[in-house]
Amino acid sequence: MITHQPNPSYIPSGSRYQNMPYKRCGKSGVQLPRLSLGLWQNFGEVDAFSNAQAMVHKAFDLGINHFDLANNYGPPYGSAESTFGKIMQKSLAPYRDELLISSKAGYDMWPGPFGIGGSRKYLISSCDQSLKRTGLDYFDVFYSHRFDPDTPLEETMQALDYIVRSGRALYVGISNYSAQQTEQAIAILQDLGTPLLVHQPRYNMFDRWIEDGLTDVLTNHGVGSVVFSPLAQGFLTNKYLHGIPDGSRASRSEQIHLNADHITRDKIAKVQKLNEIAVQREQSLAQMALAWVLQPQAVTSAIIGASKVEQIEDCVSALDNLEFSPEHLAGIEQILAG
Repeated sequence: MITHQPNPSYIPSGSRYQNMPYKRCGKSGVQLPRLSLGLWQNFGEVDAFSNAQAMVHKAFDLGINHFDLANNYGPPYGSAESTFGKIMQKSLAPYRDELLISSKAGYDMWPGPFGIGGSRKYLISSCDQSLKRTGLDYFDVFYSHRFDPDTPLEETMQALDYIVRSGRALYVGISNYSAQQTEQAIAILQDLGTPLLVHQPRYNMFDRWIEDGLTDVLTNHGVGSVVFSPLAQGFLTNKYLHGIPDGSRASRSEQIHLNADHITRDKIAKVQKLNEIAVQREQSLAQMALAWVLQPQAVTSAIIGASKVEQIEDCVSALDNLEFSPEHLAGIEQILAG
């Protein structure tokens, strides 16, 4: 067996692959850890590098070898990729072939019409910039981060196909595409000869839109999915059991993905009832919410976010109990429908 020359600044756990379950991504040869680490927040220029590096190291020690980025993650935009690039350079470079690293482009990145969307110009230039920031020779997966209604879908998919054929990425993905848009993208990419590997949609107990057609499309075509926001931006944790605590994400007025308007009395009551089931399962609410999103056959992996090492450890512990009794599943459905 080939072993790496250890980097003296970091030697990963020798047992990193013993306890993490992996699942094949659709019908491809790629196997992903059931949990992946997203660098959307807490890895920007404004965050402590030492904490970011510690979280990446802990994730890898626990068998999480999939790290998800996007060109506009930060803040400021691009800085999460730069942070990850520094971590790679300092400690992870010897283990590059053990890692699956993804990035995305589609949302606003720089001024002007070529700094957003799904055009060939934007996607390819974004990919080149992202490679420079991370210091990588290639991405394992490069995504179209969103459907662009102002660009022909054929152009967007042709750009992804070119990114693979030019050696910038090994596989392609799409994110935030509807079921119909996904079906069209799959057909175009199939004709081009670069099959779609993975879709990255939002999915959690309070946002189940993928069950209305998308999971069927993915399953029927052998495409995997890596779902994001499985904890509803922290709402499906013990943090909000008694309302909105001071200093929490929802208490900050600048938050657009989770704020006080989303935290209604009705939802808090549901979270409290869900927590009762989690206690019966001897899990935290967050652990149960993660186990729940991993149930559909179409879901390959769930992306977790973290602000400290302990949160990653807590999330990985969810994998110790992924099975649900019919009674618990029925109870969860009743709560969510109430």
